[in-house]
Amino acid sequence: MNKVIPFSNILHGRFIRRLNRFAVECSLGGKIVQAHLPNPGRLWELLLPGAAISLVRNNRSPDRATAYTAVAVAREGVPVLLHTGMANAVVQYLIEENKIHGLENAQIIKREATFGRSRFDFLLRKDDIQHVLEVKSCTLFGKYVAMFPDAVTERGRRHLLALSDLAETGMTCGVIFVVHYPHVRFFLPDYHTDFDFARTFASLKEKLTYRAVSVAWTEDLCLKDDVHELEIPWRMLDKEARDSGSYILILRIPRDITIPVGSLGRIFFSGGHYMYVGSAKLNLTKRMERHLRKRKKYFWHIDYLRDHAEACTAIPIRSNASLEHEVASALRRIANWSVPGFGSSDCSCETHLFAMQDNPLHTRGFTEVLQYFRMDRLGAELR
Repeated sequence: MNKVIPFSNILHGRFIRRLNRFAVECSLGGKIVQAHLPNPGRLWELLLPGAAISLVRNNRSPDRATAYTAVAVAREGVPVLLHTGMANAVVQYLIEENKIHGLENAQIIKREATFGRSRFDFLLRKDDIQHVLEVKSCTLFGKYVAMFPDAVTERGRRHLLALSDLAETGMTCGVIFVVHYPHVRFFLPDYHTDFDFARTFASLKEKLTYRAVSVAWTEDLCLKDDVHELEIPWRMLDKEARDSGSYILILRIPRDITIPVGSLGRIFFSGGHYMYVGSAKLNLTKRMERHLRKRKKYFWHIDYLRDHAEACTAIPIRSNASLEHEVASALRRIANWSVPGFGSSDCSCETHLFAMQDNPLHTRGFTEVLQYFRMDRLGAELR
């Protein structure tokens, strides 16, 4: 063990639901409590109902809206740190202990160093050369591959561009991604979720130094000595990170309804959450943007249902391979029911529309489908 022990008096509860971007509801000691969530990510794969969650009590202060802070969640029994603010403490320890390749014997000159309008996490010196280092906390991972970010981050993209400008002055600049899971071997920018960040990341690989390290935490949230550098498979990124592939639309239909659906005629839809699978060989982003709009000329079967949806979420699965029918087959296995013939008139699939009573994003089965098609299938190819 080492000296990175960020929290004391940890309380163990169960996650119930996310209230908003920065607040969650949990059960703790037989009571329902609210907790601050210091992580703006989507965290779909982690924050599932019933997940074991670690809380700490906040200091009594009028500035605190909640009595607790959620600091970690267990995934398959492994603690995953949620508190993004602790990533800098981890990196500081790793630098001081010479555990980061390429930064051995580097000295920390300043934390939160400002250059122009940008502020970065560390200013280092090694061999009389200044290094500017930005730190990112990564909690999105599959069996073999970790990805960042799990939500769109324009701020993160601007950090890359600002670091690139600094590198032009002769400074060494880079980003270290701290992956809070010990069993992955590869790291990639999440081109599914934030295509612009991924493209910027790739375009600056000759100017910036990227490092990704996996770390492990004990149950009482002490940092273990198990630290590994992850490989960035650039060829895989170049092959897969394109604005094409498949997508899943999740639509909430609040109540039972019968509507006309083009050539299919009038169809009865039970209230629930519907999952529609589509694809685009080009301009996947624009295709999804079109589906999210309500006002448009009807063209596909899904356009008719979209107008009656109370909410709609578009989830891309970018790839150079055709995965649409495989995704549909995977969703059929986890769905509660389906709508025959919907969206599948040009293929041999029975349907491309499936439904669940609960929100798929709150179910393990759906998040496992996402994990497979976005990450695990890549890891299987990379091994």
